[in-house]
Amino acid sequence: MFTAVLYAVTMIFFLFSLAKDAKKTKMALIKSWKSFANILPPFLTVLSLVGLALTVLNPDLISRIIGAKTGIKGMLITSAIGAITLIPGFVAFPLAASLLEKGAGIMQLAVFISTLMMVGVVTLPLEISYFGRKEAFLRNGLAYIFSFFVAFIIGMVVS
Repeated sequence: MFTAVLYAVTMIFFLFSLAKDAKKTKMALIKSWKSFANILPPFLTVLSLVGLALTVLNPDLISRIIGAKTGIKGMLITSAIGAITLIPGFVAFPLAASLLEKGAGIMQLAVFISTLMMVGVVTLPLEISYFGRKEAFLRNGLAYIFSFFVAFIIGMVVS
């Protein structure tokens, strides 16, 4: 039901935009299509790798590597993966849900999601060019540490 309402509202705003300025609306559609075309290849790659990983990794292996009983070791593994990987949030949360169903621990997934969203090893060169080396490393370092605090709090609340 929610999806249908969302589509209806979107269509109403689209028609309003079309009536107000058809030329700008057409330009916006062209820009959005180009943006979608640029995002699609890496998005499909990430989805394929996630699907492959979930197919290959059995629940026993997942719980041994990043299960609740792995403690800080599992958290360090998932934090490193989260800090290095560049996955959009709308892929990361379903991935985390799948890993949770297959035996991953709550705190391990919390630190994974936190580092994934807040720490950017891949984007560090870009961040350095905008903010400078010291600020970029400081921000990423503090975000990495904060991710563990978030994970411990989530672990205490959920357990």
